[in-house]
Amino acid sequence: MAKSLSVLFTASEIYPFVKDVGMADVAHSLPLALKDLGNDVRVMLPKYGNISERKNRIHDINRLRDMSVPMNDDVFFATIKSSSIQNTRTKVQSYITTNSNFFDALKGVYSDPKTWEEYDNNDERFIFFCRSVVETCVLLNWFPDIIHANDWQTALIPALAKVLYPKQFSKTKFVLTIHNLEQQGEYPWSKVKLLGIPENEESNFKFKNKLNFMKAGIKYADYITAGSETFAKDLMNDKNISGGLYTVFKSRKKDFKGILSSLDKWMWNPEKDSLIKAKYESDFDEYKYHNKVEVINQFGFEFQPKVPLIGFLSDFSSQSGMADLIDSLDSILKESVQISILGRKSGDIKLKAKLDKLVKSNPQKLKVIYGYDDTLVHQMKAGCDMFLFLNKYEPSGVSMMQASTYGSVPIVRVTGGIPESIELYSKDNTNGFVIGINNQKDSIFNAIKEAVNYYKDKELWTEIARNGMYEEFGWDENAKAYDTIYRNLLKP
Repeated sequence: MAKSLSVLFTASEIYPFVKDVGMADVAHSLPLALKDLGNDVRVMLPKYGNISERKNRIHDINRLRDMSVPMNDDVFFATIKSSSIQNTRTKVQSYITTNSNFFDALKGVYSDPKTWEEYDNNDERFIFFCRSVVETCVLLNWFPDIIHANDWQTALIPALAKVLYPKQFSKTKFVLTIHNLEQQGEYPWSKVKLLGIPENEESNFKFKNKLNFMKAGIKYADYITAGSETFAKDLMNDKNISGGLYTVFKSRKKDFKGILSSLDKWMWNPEKDSLIKAKYESDFDEYKYHNKVEVINQFGFEFQPKVPLIGFLSDFSSQSGMADLIDSLDSILKESVQISILGRKSGDIKLKAKLDKLVKSNPQKLKVIYGYDDTLVHQMKAGCDMFLFLNKYEPSGVSMMQASTYGSVPIVRVTGGIPESIELYSKDNTNGFVIGINNQKDSIFNAIKEAVNYYKDKELWTEIARNGMYEEFGWDENAKAYDTIYRNLLKP
């Protein structure tokens, strides 16, 4: 049996503590899959003001109270608490950074849930968190074999550990996974002083005269991964996708790999999911009927069995596709459909006003609930007949895997890692429908119209939906790929 590795997995959000984007699902499921392989895995995240200590069973660790976290000439204090993440077979210890000013006093993850404005101190918040991870290891005298960072919010961890504590972390290897490059952690260059690094290291943190968290992570990590093979290739070869960091990625070509993000098959399982109204047994129609009625009731629709219910979970950012959907709704709502939208409170608040106006004009066909509710997400994916995925770029397609597993047929914009996640055809559909890449307004409408026509044939529609349910989206092989990377990094 292979030696157990010690792994600290760090992320700005981890389900079930908090979820704002899909990374939270990966940061929950991958550590559990790595633990199943026999490794000693722990995770670490900040405790925002919307995380309940009681609900999440978060408790104190006496030796990690009021730990000092230097930032330039100032010293702040973090209290590191403990909890766990788990599925039905595995549990992983969680470290949680608490600080009143940076996290506990703020109800949002990255932005104010009332105004949707990004917090103006996000740079300081995540510099503080990254430093708290490093200082926790030092205080515990625990230097794991692997520290795994995710996206810009934790990308400074490899740099801070290697530059500030080179002896202590000399045997630790660092992996950075890129889930989304839309944001890189770009802030005024003057903020570099908060890092406390020597001047001769500063060039590795600077990009276009700004402090760039992601560039530093790419420079200092021992290995970089992306959420799919396609995403990795695009980052390496497409200057538009790589967000200006094209040459930085090229410099790490030998230490860069795409691994498709996957599902926790113990949590996303329609046969065992306690969050949905009716579990799947053998009768698809009965399973779908009870779950669809539940979604219909929660959104306030009138139940119409012959009308397809379409789900959409999205924020209002430029890359989410929400604007494209809003532009298409006048045409879409002329069809026999009901559309349920769970809208996360971030992005362009002007788009919300446009959507609200459309809801008011089409109360029988369009409903929106604002916020994020995990139970409702599970219920929508079990109850909706179809689910829209409109991201202009999607590294892996985890949310689409979830819907497909629950018998909600995907209607997707084919981009990024989507082709690796599921087989989709525009004509002979097996388990989903494709949105064309040209005129987005007409393309979204045409894909939905095509799906609605297929829905009229109940027997054929059930076959399409069940095809998706039988796909294998588990972590088994892809978790082994990460385990292999870890072990290769540790070889003498």
